[in-house]
Amino acid sequence: MGKMKISRDKINILRARKKMSVTDLAEVYGVSRARMNVILNQREVSVVSAGRLADALECDVTEILED
Repeated sequence: MGKMKISRDKINILRARKKMSVTDLAEVYGVSRARMNVILNQREVSVVSAGRLADALECDVTEILED
């Protein structure tokens, strides 16, 4: 499977709009807060992970990708 580069800044903006903490995002995504931090710090995630993040943030996957 391919990898996608996610933008931590864009994810943080979306989290701020939804008033979501990293813990909240982790809960919706289905992982621990520690695991979510690993995912967010990776920068490159699988296509499936990018899709799951977008679903958890209720946005299109293109909104969380690096330009």
